[in-house]
Amino acid sequence: MHRLSHWRVLWCPAGAGHALFMKSELTGGDVRIFADNVSVARWLQGTIEVLLTPEFGDRSVPVTAAAFSRSGDPRSTTEELVSSDTERIRMTWYDCIDPFVLTMPPGTNDRPIGVFSTFFPARSAQLEVNGRFADGRPWPEQRGDRESSSCVLAWSETWVTPRA
Repeated sequence: MHRLSHWRVLWCPAGAGHALFMKSELTGGDVRIFADNVSVARWLQGTIEVLLTPEFGDRSVPVTAAAFSRSGDPRSTTEELVSSDTERIRMTWYDCIDPFVLTMPPGTNDRPIGVFSTFFPARSAQLEVNGRFADGRPWPEQRGDRESSSCVLAWSETWVTPRA
């Protein structure tokens, strides 16, 4: 099983930056965190990842410094490349189905925060770590009344808290 959570943050209280939270057979089953701004990674851990994937919220996991780049778009192929001193991780999404806007106000699924995002579900994806490729394929998922996938590009996300 492979679980990845990739973030491109344009604004948050900790600044801007990128982070990748990853647990994979390609990492020996260990949680790994990569970021170009450690403060952003730690902010994501404490506010969002702890709710989505609790083991990604473990602040005892070190953050590896990395560079991030993106190419392509969901109409054909999108690639995200994460490079550190010792790792090169390439995530690829393709064969996307129709995008949709996910609307989940605070309180949805008993979560204290909400999210609004444009989802591009991929029927096909590939994960490569240091030249080794992950086994497995994305599977279909429903998100509300929409057809989706276990591999999604979630762009233009805005996370919100309830109004005081």
